[in-house]
Amino acid sequence: MQDFWNKRYAETEFAYGALPNEFLKEQLQNLSAGKILFVCEGEGRNAVFAAKQYWNVEAFDLSAEGKKKALQLAEQNNVTINYQVQDATTIQYPENSFDAIALIYAHFPETIRKSIHKKVMNWLKPNGYVIIEAFNPNQLKNASGGPKDESMLYTKELLKNDFNDLDIQQLSTDVIQLNEGKYHIGKADVIRFVGKKIKYSVM
Repeated sequence: MQDFWNKRYAETEFAYGALPNEFLKEQLQNLSAGKILFVCEGEGRNAVFAAKQYWNVEAFDLSAEGKKKALQLAEQNNVTINYQVQDATTIQYPENSFDAIALIYAHFPETIRKSIHKKVMNWLKPNGYVIIEAFNPNQLKNASGGPKDESMLYTKELLKNDFNDLDIQQLSTDVIQLNEGKYHIGKADVIRFVGKKIKYSVM
């Protein structure tokens, strides 16, 4: 997979555009800026947007070419992001590190997905938010991007189970028009999720 993404991100233009995902943009406008992590961030469009909104931004991706483009985009926008080239299965952050964690079209094989999502919950601070936009199984009939393996597409039940420790603020399946670069364009069937980590009081 690393070779696939390096090849895609080595292209001159931004594969998914240089503008942020609309759902992410909308969600960040509802939150106070803090520390945010972008999982499988690719070419940095969402990380750079968050940095421009005064978030302290961490990001990682498997692709060195993605990092190169992301840092270029950050420089063009006069912001700083901390971007690592790492595999989602092995990267580590301290527990309770982030006020928000975003997974924008971060699809994983069934064999590793649940463990990665569990790590995400551990990295999140109490009262922090997980923000997800991804494709649901109806996307298989569309030509606007995403995995062709149904087991890598997300359902409401799957996200409820994987993030069962979070208080669900939003969970919906939506039909939208994507206009994100040349690989995400056209009608799309997506799932949108926002979950909050509850801060339990000690009795």
